[in-house]
Amino acid sequence: MALGIEAIGAYVGRAFLDVRGMFQARGLDMSRFANLMMERRSVNLPCEDPVTNAVNAARPLVDALDPAERERIEVLVVGTESGLDFGKPISTYIHHHLGLSPNCRSFEVKHACYGGTAALQTAAGMVAANPVPGVKALAVATDAASATVKASYWEPSEGAGAVAMLVGGQAGVLELDRGASGFHTFEVMDTLRPRHDMDSVDPDLSLLAYMRCVEESFAAYRKRVAGADIVDTFAYLAMHTPFAGMVKGAHRMLLRKQKGFGPREIEADFTSRVVPSLTYGMRVGNTFSAALYLALCSLLDHGDFAEPRRVGLFSYGSGCASEFYSGVVPAGARPAVDIGKALEDRREITVDDLDMITDLSADRVFGVRDAVFDPKPYADLFEDKFEGRGLLVLDRIAEFHREYRWS
Repeated sequence: MALGIEAIGAYVGRAFLDVRGMFQARGLDMSRFANLMMERRSVNLPCEDPVTNAVNAARPLVDALDPAERERIEVLVVGTESGLDFGKPISTYIHHHLGLSPNCRSFEVKHACYGGTAALQTAAGMVAANPVPGVKALAVATDAASATVKASYWEPSEGAGAVAMLVGGQAGVLELDRGASGFHTFEVMDTLRPRHDMDSVDPDLSLLAYMRCVEESFAAYRKRVAGADIVDTFAYLAMHTPFAGMVKGAHRMLLRKQKGFGPREIEADFTSRVVPSLTYGMRVGNTFSAALYLALCSLLDHGDFAEPRRVGLFSYGSGCASEFYSGVVPAGARPAVDIGKALEDRREITVDDLDMITDLSADRVFGVRDAVFDPKPYADLFEDKFEGRGLLVLDRIAEFHREYRWS
């Protein structure tokens, strides 16, 4: 069985903000702009939440299946740090709006940005353990950013979207190297959501934890995979991408310590083996649990897969947990949707628009009992990029129950 990702798709939002313009409007130090390596950031509207992001990412994958194949999806695992209830998982809404079979396990997993990998590995393990031929699972990584402190250096990196992965025994996107994983975890308070309406971020501590984890998880990988080399073993690297500059720093550190490379060698390796995975992240921003898998989508579209190639993947979640694992991308593998086209089809908004959208989005968060999501305050944007597009949007909350509709 070629266990792994059979199909992958992403939803990258319908609006974006220019990051350079945001730096200028917020009065941020432009000398720090280049280190961020960000061009644009996607923005969710008030009528979008982690459920709509997930469904809009997964629907093209599900719709591409014939009825018999759809019935074979027996597991739905959703990785998110944007849960909407202490008990009820958002997977129930996602399952319903995707029209999946009722004969399906459905649940939510959480560990900050590591949640997407937790979902994927859980789904893969359940498929591998099932003796029924042809069983499939759907793993979805989805989040929706809560309000971030204005004029902080974290604010420009916030993104919007989700990635969905169909998991089974005919891996057409990524065949997992089974057992080839290295893990590292320890307790740290680097980023967290202590309340439904607030993100708390210690950027310096988070960077240090990320760096420690990429080094230690790869060391653990080498213990599992004799002779593994950070350069020679992998044609490409895809890493959790809060912002591309963090990935560049982690790559530089690894190659200095593992290979003794100098600046020129490191830059050349970064350009050839890492940059293809960063193209989408630089235009979307941090998608939290989906960030690694948006990097994988970017790599599929911008790397050279004329023949099968092994990829090393690094996943990190604040708090913290990390994993370095690997798999083989088959020749010709591509995402199920045209992500580049979707990025170009977004509508640009201003910083003033962002502030209005952020204020209105307070009604979509955890714990809201009743709300109606009227798109009139952003009617032009909604009519242009949502109306008639068949996207799932949040319509109202009634006695805590979320009601959605198709645009």
